[in-house]
Amino acid sequence: MQVAHSASAALWFLPFVLPICIFVAWNDMRVMKIPNIAVYALVGVFAVVGLITLPLDVYAWRWPHLIVVLLIGMVLNAAGALGAGDAKFAAATAPFVALSDLSTMLYILAGCAAGGYIIHRIVRASPLRKLVPDWESWTAGKRFPLGFPLGAALAYYIAIPLI
Repeated sequence: MQVAHSASAALWFLPFVLPICIFVAWNDMRVMKIPNIAVYALVGVFAVVGLITLPLDVYAWRWPHLIVVLLIGMVLNAAGALGAGDAKFAAATAPFVALSDLSTMLYILAGCAAGGYIIHRIVRASPLRKLVPDWESWTAGKRFPLGFPLGAALAYYIAIPLI
């Protein structure tokens, strides 16, 4: 699988993006919220590291992705399809994704969402749940912590050139 960014860009982005993605997944499963600080941090990483690793024209044209995904997320949030934190985090991930990779990213996201949902439900029903018994996502009914698959999808997408 090929994507628009280089292995060099992946090596620059991953050390900064991966901890944020892990924090978002963990926090969303723990309290069913994605903190704004994680969203700001991800946007900050793109602002600084993207300027270093991407050609200036590519870098500049990636910023509208954030606005478009944020507007879509706001509509989906208003419709009750996802939480506000999920919408904001998805928007913050958007500049990392090249428009030419949109279908690839959607496939990755679909796979991560399905896999994340299955893993979450299996662990929720297993003795492993006792390791973190106070997580809100265990008792959230049909609600699912989308920060888990959103973070995994972004990390995987960025890492593709290294695989």
